[in-house]
Amino acid sequence: MSAPTHPGIRTTTTGVDTRLPWWALVLPAAAFLVLLVLMTGSDGAQATPGELAGGRVLEHLWQTLAL
Repeated sequence: MSAPTHPGIRTTTTGVDTRLPWWALVLPAAAFLVLLVLMTGSDGAQATPGELAGGRVLEHLWQTLAL
């Protein structure tokens, strides 16, 4: 006896549903757009001339690994 299938699910001959839900495409695209806007909208940010942020990160990493 076979079980009834849901009318909204389309299966192929292998029994696998090949469709993606709408949010599986929209959420990654929205996340990409948000990150892109954050990256391009940072024109007003200025680094201080005396300190490099990358150097401070490497210094903290070096101190942490020296334990």
